[in-house]
Amino acid sequence: SKHYIFFSTLHQPEGRTSQLQDHPHDSLYFSVTIGGSKILDFLRSLFSRTLGLGTGEKVLDELTLDGVARYIQSGKCKDIICMVGAGISTSAGIPDFRSPETGLYANLQKYNLPYPQAIFQIDYFKKHPEPFFALAKELYPGQFKPTVCHYFIRMLKDKGLLRRCYSQNIDTLERAAGLQEEDLVEAHGTFYTSHCVSFLCRKEYTLDWMKEKIFSEQVPKCEKCNDLVKPGESNLKIAFFFQSQYIPFTSMLDFKDFPRCDLLIIMGTSLQVQPFASLSDALMGMLGFGGGMDFDSDKAYRDVVYLSTCDDGCMALADLLGWKAELEELVRQEHALIDSKDKKDKAKTANQSAAAEEKPASNKSE
Repeated sequence: SKHYIFFSTLHQPEGRTSQLQDHPHDSLYFSVTIGGSKILDFLRSLFSRTLGLGTGEKVLDELTLDGVARYIQSGKCKDIICMVGAGISTSAGIPDFRSPETGLYANLQKYNLPYPQAIFQIDYFKKHPEPFFALAKELYPGQFKPTVCHYFIRMLKDKGLLRRCYSQNIDTLERAAGLQEEDLVEAHGTFYTSHCVSFLCRKEYTLDWMKEKIFSEQVPKCEKCNDLVKPGESNLKIAFFFQSQYIPFTSMLDFKDFPRCDLLIIMGTSLQVQPFASLSDALMGMLGFGGGMDFDSDKAYRDVVYLSTCDDGCMALADLLGWKAELEELVRQEHALIDSKDKKDKAKTANQSAAAEEKPASNKSE
């Protein structure tokens, strides 16, 4: 299937628009915002658009990847936000949620789910936790290497351009690529901390504790109250559908992030899964826009689409920015470090297994 990169100033013009959901979920979208750290300019621009007093500010000199690259190089682009989904991890070998045959949901058919999304519904999870933990085993941190796309986001951080990365993914490859907790909003949660689902308990557990349970194919149970334990930070849970506690996620919509964003990059998601999907809707409403993105009408002036895979699109943009060699070297070095660590971990595990086997034999001879 085709992949895309889109760019937008988020100034909504009149005329025909193109919705993100019209495009595949493994797409890339880039959006250039107004750079609203100057609140007065932001309000002036907002009133201008909503009252029809002139047109929005044209930030890109050309609605192409080259135009986006020149905008980044201009020095005016300082607060980039990335919104990413499963499509950025498929080249790492992680199946996405909707591709026929290879999708994660398809792999869980043996559990006879009433419908695919049930695996993430908290009520279903409490009654039938096995499908979720089977999925968790497939996606567990350390199983895969970050992609070119992940390392491109890392480069944005290293160059002081990344304001935040909002991720739908639970594979933690953003962290493996070098992003820190403060760089991320993991909308669907993380494996790095787990906790008891009981509101009367909430006991937290470590990554190693959860890993032992998942790979021994045990349903994780709380040692304090015997209720279920699931991955997710204490203040930002794995986002099970219809679980209402999205406050830390939606609170990022205030003036800390999006009004200051001057380039929005959307990659690998069609923005159809909650609570992530509501983020773009809330953003558009907050900024006074409506109708989605406009890629191809006569009045288009802020949105750009680039046909590519996620990795190839990031590499193409890096090339235009003069970062290609640096990005390639970063990927090479980081993958080599991961391979080295994996080799050492396997050797350690093998030695521990050998020692465990020798101990009973030694005791028997005594």
